[in-house]
Amino acid sequence: MEVASRYVPDYIMPSPEAIAKALAGLFGSDLIHVAITLARLAAAIVFAALAGVIVGLLMGTSRRVGPYLKAVVIIDTGIPALSWMLLAVFWFKDPEARIFFILAVILLPFYALNVYEGVRALSTEWVDMLESFRPSRWQMLRFLVAPHIIPYIFLTTKSVIGYAIRMVIFAELVASAVGIGSRMSFAQSTFRIDQVMAWTFLLVMLNLVFQWLAGCAERRFLGWRKEAQVR
Repeated sequence: MEVASRYVPDYIMPSPEAIAKALAGLFGSDLIHVAITLARLAAAIVFAALAGVIVGLLMGTSRRVGPYLKAVVIIDTGIPALSWMLLAVFWFKDPEARIFFILAVILLPFYALNVYEGVRALSTEWVDMLESFRPSRWQMLRFLVAPHIIPYIFLTTKSVIGYAIRMVIFAELVASAVGIGSRMSFAQSTFRIDQVMAWTFLLVMLNLVFQWLAGCAERRFLGWRKEAQVR
């Protein structure tokens, strides 16, 4: 980047000093946009996780509604994100509702399918052993299914964090006048490539921080699980 900035105009490749200056300016004037984006992201991920776990459990445990839910989820995974964004603009007037809807319908299938696969991966020996004690359905979910699917939930969360960040930026670009996505659009329209690069660097750093936090939470809740080492 340093070398390229010496041979091309600033509007193509700004110098690292210009990007650092722009990044410092973002922290001084645009923190509210960062906070809004993070709030949207957190709300959508929490909702998608809760709803996706419920849908995934129903897919894996209910013979009556499971096949229908699975079909709906599979269909959802085939719908392009751009289609959901355009539909949200038509269907919802409130920008927050638009962005929440877009993120929810895109992220929910990831949780639902992974939890469903987690339920299917349950050992039949464990199921038979627990059923020998004649447990209720709630006890079966609490003592067998729930502990088994927790690693799948953490795996999904770590997998979708980067994807969710990209999607919330696209959603803000299309459906909102505030947030990091809208500020990146404004920087592009005013030919401030240094701000675009600064926002990009900030998003990469946020992704790394969220991945680290998810890893810490996973180690905290799954500290009892021994990690296998392949020799």
